Formats: sequence, structure tokens, C-alpha cells
Amino acid sequence: MKTPLLNAGRAWLTVGLIGMALSMVACQPKVDENIEGAASADAAKAGEASEAKPSMTVTVEKPTTANVGLSLDANGNVSAWQEASVGAEVSGLRLATVKANVGDQVRKGQVLATFVTATAEAESLQGKAAVMQAEASYENAKADADRARSIQDTGALSKSQIAQYLTAEKVGKAQWEAAKAAYSASQVRLGNTSVKAPDDGVISARSATVGGVVGAGQELFRMVRQGRMEWRGEVTPSEVGRVKVGQAVTVTLATGTELPGKVRAISPTADLQTRNIIVYVDLPRHSELTAGTFAKGRFMLGESSALTVPASAIVVRDGHNYVFVVGADNKASQRKVQTGRRVGERVELLDGLKPEEGVAVKGAGFLNEGDLVKVVK
Repeated sequence: MKTPLLNAGRAWLTVGLIGMALSMVACQPKVDENIEGAASADAAKAGEASEAKPSMTVTVEKPTTANVGLSLDANGNVSAWQEASVGAEVSGLRLATVKANVGDQVRKGQVLATFVTATAEAESLQGKAAVMQAEASYENAKADADRARSIQDTGALSKSQIAQYLTAEKVGKAQWEAAKAAYSASQVRLGNTSVKAPDDGVISARSATVGGVVGAGQELFRMVRQGRMEWRGEVTPSEVGRVKVGQAVTVTLATGTELPGKVRAISPTADLQTRNIIVYVDLPRHSELTAGTFAKGRFMLGESSALTVPASAIVVRDGHNYVFVVGADNKASQRKVQTGRRVGERVELLDGLKPEEGVAVKGAGFLNEGDLVKVVK
């Protein structure tokens, strides 16, 4: 027989178990709510992380179509238009003075050097005396001939005597003329003791030295006639057909100075060594022009329509030219292009880009394939 105390304990135990179960059931929704809240926060953070930020701010510009000049580039040398060799016209005389040096501007007829004139002056005086002597002889022979002519019909003189007088007159006249010619030659020789410039120009070389004894024809000075210089450009046989006499040429000197020129002549033959053809281009007078220096030239051949972009949009990588095309999604796509002429700050694109596509300009050099960019004006 069970006692009342045992029954009461069992009853309390049962009540306790029921209470604990009810408490667990009441707490279960709150735990689920906490789990769902944490999951929602993690998802939000993941969404924010998945939203990428632009890596670069760039400007975008579409290519434009414009008329661009057609040109042909060539290399060549600056040379004198014509060089005159100024030499000695007398032989065996000593140089007394040298009045011109390399780089001097000279005028036509200006004295460049002088020889010692003592010998030439003596020869001139001797020639003058010979003329006077020959003239006197002629006058004497002429008087005899005149008397013979006046009495030739009287029979006082034989025909042979008359012929001798007439012949002596002719000989005397010839000797007089020869003496005058010799005197004139001595005067010319005296005048040649002064070396004069044959034309306006610039002295480009000098070999004359005071005290030197030179021979006839020996060069004393070399000068650039009229100070004119020209550019001699070399073009290939396949290119020469595009060049015409009178075409405009822009010549860039070694110093970077650009000078306008004009085609004067085209050589009819090619150089046997280079197989190139020389084009002669007249240049204006300029202080930086020096014969023998290298220069580049650009022949202007006209104009043609071209698709151009700013030069800063061209990115050179691995020896190739690229642009970065920015699409509607603001992503940069690297595109290989073929470039052509360059005019100022713009470059012609021959292939690789459509007119309606926009390319990155500022900041293009720092982009990579697929970069997300922010486009600003």
C-alpha cells in the first residue's frame, strides 16, 4: 500500500516536468528570430561587397572626321644652292693681304685678297714703252710709204722699192698693234693682283694665306652664291611620282626649326649607291642653315578625310597601339588599332574603331582590360 507522501512527490515531479516543457516551447520562436536576423545581415554585407567600385576616373571622347593633309616624309642634307670657286688668275706672285674670312658676307666686286704688285707694275711700264716704240716705228714707216705712193708714177723709184716701203708700213702697224695688245695684257695682269668676289654671297672656305706664292687657277676662296641654300631630299623610285615641281615642303632642321620650301627640280637619275632620287628644294635665307647638315622634309601632297582621336587616347604596349573603348556599362575594353597621320594633338585611325564608339582619353594609360571606370566631362 502506497503512502500519501510518495503520491504527493510524484505529483510535484510531474508538474515540474510539464513546466519545463512549456518553457522550452515558449523560448523556441525567439531563437529562430535571432538566427534569421543574423542571416539577413550577412546577406546585406555580401550584397554591398558584390557592388564593385570604379577603379579610375576618365574622360571619354568619340572619334571625329576631319580633312587631314597628305604628306610624304623624306631625309636629306642641306647644301649650297651654288658654290663659286674664287682662284688666282696670276702665277708666281706673293699674297700681300687677305681681307675675307669664312662666314663673311661679301658683295660682287669686293676685294678679297691682293698680291704684291711690283712685278706686275714693272711689266705694265715695259709694255707701255714697247707701245710707244712700236708707234714711232709705224709712223716712220707710214711716212716713207706715203712718199713712195706720191712718186710711184714718176718712175723715180722702182716697183720693188715702192713695194718694200708699203710692206714696211704694214709691218710697223702690226708691230704697233701687237705692242698695244701686250700692254693690255700687262694691265689685265696688274688688275688681277686684286682677287674680287664674282657675286654676292657668303665665304664658305678659305685657303689663302698672307705670304703664300700661288699658281694660276689655284683656289683661294669658296663662296655660297647669293647666300642661297637648298635641301636635297632623297625619295625612292616608287615615291618620286607623287612629288611635283612647285610643291610645298616643310623642312625641319637639326635644331628643330621648321622652314617652308618649294620643290625646284627633281633629278632625272637615281644614285647608284642608294638607288634613291634627289629632289632639290629651295629654302629661304635663315641664320641656322648650314651646308652639310642633316634635315627632315615633309612634302605636302593634298588632303583627305580621316577618322581621328586625341593623341592621349593612344596607348602603346608591347610595340602595338591600343585604345580603351568605354561601353554603356562603364567598363573599359582594350582594342588594338592601326594609326596613320598625326596632325597637331590628334592621330588618324586607319582600322580598329567605329565612329560611334567612345574611347578613354585622360587616364587611358593607366587602364587595363575590363576595368570599371567613372566617366566625367
